[in-house]
Amino acid sequence: MAGLLTLLLNVVLWSQAAAPVVTGVEGARLADVQVLEGTLYHVQGIALDNEHIWVTSVDAEKRRGYVHQFNRATYKFERQVDVTAGEAFHPGGLSVSGDSLWVPVAEYRPNSSAMLLELDKRTLTVKRKISVADHLGCVAVTPDGLIAGNWSSRRFYVFDLEGKQTRVIENASPNQYQDIKFVDGMLVASGNLTKTTGAIDWYAWPSMKLVRSVQSGVTDKGRVYTAEAMALEGNDLYLLPEDGPSRLFHFVLEGGTR
Repeated sequence: MAGLLTLLLNVVLWSQAAAPVVTGVEGARLADVQVLEGTLYHVQGIALDNEHIWVTSVDAEKRRGYVHQFNRATYKFERQVDVTAGEAFHPGGLSVSGDSLWVPVAEYRPNSSAMLLELDKRTLTVKRKISVADHLGCVAVTPDGLIAGNWSSRRFYVFDLEGKQTRVIENASPNQYQDIKFVDGMLVASGNLTKTTGAIDWYAWPSMKLVRSVQSGVTDKGRVYTAEAMALEGNDLYLLPEDGPSRLFHFVLEGGTR
């Protein structure tokens, strides 16, 4: 009996060693955690520049969607804009490019409709609207146009700079991408795999060949790190998985982003 118990124990220990549990972000160290000081609802996306942090969130109860702006140095709330348009009140993962913020605003259901809004990042006023006949939950900006993911990013739509759809890409990954960015010539996509695991994937563009993938675990509150908002600056990874009051997790990726 003792021999059998020893054998079973060794099997358990071997299986744990073979499949380590990711509690943070694989291949990254947690550098900082900051609380964003302001009212946020159900967080969707994040974008950064040197001075500001922009977050999208949806108040499902009141059917309103917002872009919130925070001071990057102090993490204090500065202002917000309501981007609701009728039944479209779900803003998604957003991206910053030059003087513009690109924000998808959709109906809060799959297989619906959406707008891609280009906002002036200095005034948060609308510069342009692109209508799309599907729910859009995230958008990334390339040198040639836009990449937008639908509900859980089962499909990516590609648009040129004039807003014309040029390509549709079916997503074969089980990862349900919630926020995407275009960094160093690659599409970087962050999302959920299960209720307790997620991943960030790097795709070569435009081939969509998977180049890298890192897994994520959960916060001390049980929320998957990659559940919602993600931004990437060089090796600096920023994740905002929790609804308000929201904590911004800053990780540093080891070995660069390639």
